Amino acid sequence: MTAPPAGPVAPPGVTYLGVRHHSPACARLVAATIEALRPAYVLVEGPADVNDRLDELLLGHRLPVAVFTAYRDGTRAHASWSPFCDYSPEWVALTAGRRLGAQVRFIDLPAWHPAFADRTNRYADAERRYAEVVDRLCRTFAVDNVDTLWDHLFEIQPDDGLAERLATYFDLVRDGSTAGDDDCAREAYMARWVDAAAAHAGGRPVVVVSGGFHRPALVRLAGTGDGRWPDVPRPPDGARGGSYLVPYSFRRLDSFDGYQSGMPSPDYYQRLWEHGAARAADDLTASVVARLRDRRQRVSTADLVAARTMAAGLARVRGHRPPARADVLDGLVSALVDEALEVPLPWTSRGRLPAGTHPVVVEMVAALSGERVGELHPDTPLPPLVDDVTDTLERHGLAAAGDVRLDLTGADDLTRSRILHRLRVLGVPGFRRDAGPTPGADAVLVERWSVEVRDDRLSALIEAGGYGATLRDAAAARLAERGTNAAGDVDRLASVLFDAALCGIADLSGDVLDEVARSVGAVRELAPLGRVLAVALGLWRHDRLFGVARTGVLGAVISAAAVRAVWLAEGIRGGPAPADPARLAAVAALRDAVVHAGPVLDLDRAAVLAVAGRLAADRDVPPDLRGAMFGLTWALGGGADPVAAVRAVGGTSTLGDWLAGLFALAREEILTADSDSDGESGRTDLLGVLDGLVTAMPEREFLVALPGLRQAFAFFPPREREGVAGRLLARRGLGGSGRALLRTAGDPALFARGRELDADVEAVLARAGLLPEETP
Repeated sequence: MTAPPAGPVAPPGVTYLGVRHHSPACARLVAATIEALRPAYVLVEGPADVNDRLDELLLGHRLPVAVFTAYRDGTRAHASWSPFCDYSPEWVALTAGRRLGAQVRFIDLPAWHPAFADRTNRYADAERRYAEVVDRLCRTFAVDNVDTLWDHLFEIQPDDGLAERLATYFDLVRDGSTAGDDDCAREAYMARWVDAAAAHAGGRPVVVVSGGFHRPALVRLAGTGDGRWPDVPRPPDGARGGSYLVPYSFRRLDSFDGYQSGMPSPDYYQRLWEHGAARAADDLTASVVARLRDRRQRVSTADLVAARTMAAGLARVRGHRPPARADVLDGLVSALVDEALEVPLPWTSRGRLPAGTHPVVVEMVAALSGERVGELHPDTPLPPLVDDVTDTLERHGLAAAGDVRLDLTGADDLTRSRILHRLRVLGVPGFRRDAGPTPGADAVLVERWSVEVRDDRLSALIEAGGYGATLRDAAAARLAERGTNAAGDVDRLASVLFDAALCGIADLSGDVLDEVARSVGAVRELAPLGRVLAVALGLWRHDRLFGVARTGVLGAVISAAAVRAVWLAEGIRGGPAPADPARLAAVAALRDAVVHAGPVLDLDRAAVLAVAGRLAADRDVPPDLRGAMFGLTWALGGGADPVAAVRAVGGTSTLGDWLAGLFALAREEILTADSDSDGESGRTDLLGVLDGLVTAMPEREFLVALPGLRQAFAFFPPREREGVAGRLLARRGLGGSGRALLRTAGDPALFARGRELDADVEAVLARAGLLPEETP
């Protein structure tokens, strides 16, 4: 690679190299061109505001790494990455240019600039902008997608004439598309850098490395600048943001994992970059087989031989020497998968693996992705949040892996809980809550967490550093952002409110409460209103736990939500339908508001009972809501007669849904009444009535009612279900624990379907006269 490939040169002495991001072929071209030309300047598409930190970028990290940029102002929040791996053409341009004494510069707009507002990745490929041209080329060359096309044209071909082929390709795709205003703004800015470098180069060459989509425009714009170095845009006053290096991973680079740019299968292309296409094909097969064997998938030597033979045959048919990535993958599938595939092979398109992908294919894709994770040089500056979190975890005994149990009634444990919740809110991996308080009325005073030391913790902390310098400030900024994005959506606002309480950020909770109070009156659905009511009531009842005062705003939210819930419930109509758990939870939140906050907030219990009574008796109301409203009447002491209500439900198909509503609202009343019944005191033996109704059902009606019944009894916790089962056994004079009745050898629904099938078969045989005669 000592002679430069001929490339498009625009006077005066500027060589434009259009590349595809993360392409080994393009990286080879960049390296050879810089080696041969020894330019005065190497200009690279990348964030110009990082130019004064290039020494930091080139410290000697283990790639992949990325420049992470975070930005927020009063109206916009943005986060994006500019990733680099060993075979990224931009990285090769930087390192080769620096090694040969060139002045290296990034020349694109900063990542926070509005031109990147819709991108989380600077190097997102432009295929979506010229899809029609790419589709036409794919049809011409009889390939599936742009990745296979790119391999066919560039990656596995000799480097002779590579620059001309790339220029022709990118000229074609650019001529067939229209650049948007954002691209035009970026290209005009980059062109000014090119003209300035040409003016300052003293007649020496200048090499420009940009995405291939931009190369034709940069050539066209040559000479339109004034020869002065452009100013680097600065964030507006009041905006917050910054850029830091973060470790990256091959998994995050892989388009099969949702990455927006460059090549799929980064581990394969790393091998291609290091050893060439033939060796990469052999290594690909070996790595797939090794991964499958590690996962106890049977792969014989004969399978391996068959895969290599098939790949070689496909490569010859497709005109590839050596085999391309898709040739090897297709050969492996032919040898290792012996059943029909339900979804297309993932390398025939772009994007995430579709649901239903064959397990062997999933492992193949994972093998090609690789496990490499980048590592920053020890001298790399880090945002203040990293040191703050590290020190906080050490001081509170949360840095090591293990299980953590917290008693939230203790001040120290409550502080540790808030630390962990702040990390959770920021999305820092390795901190998982297994049990603890949830939105609702019941207080849970113990939390259980699992702490894991993860390799990706540092990356996440650096990225979270864009929200603030301390853990509390960063979590508050993240929650405030969520609150802004959720404006008017009480369901999402409820989630923000509860998280703010768990994080111990009371001032933010007040801001969110103000927004909730403004939004409650516009809610049109009962379920989301119920969720915000449950959260507000939980904060109201357990103020010592959450640290949120019983403010007037909190009380106003509860009152307004309760009134709105009654109004929305009264407007619900509809025929038989499966029980809606979210709707039932909303009615339960209304019940708890009346019971626990009603006396303080003057909620009108009589008005609630009146509406509940009307809905419970209205046959036009869905059965689950009728049952819930009857349960609400019972729970609020409205003089309900559950036995008469059960017998009046009508229709076995709706019984389970009606009971789901009843059990969701009056579970405790049912258990109390049933345990007190003695047949003489007049107490209610509701479970006995239900047992009688179910026992009297014809088998087919029982099968129809079974799914609803199962859902209804799921409202009882396991211990209570065991108690119910024990009483059913006792009614039949049977001993033993109810636990045995709950533990079956298989799925009860499957047994029921089997019984139904047996009955259908028997009926068919009877109609055909094929049943044996009964013996007298």
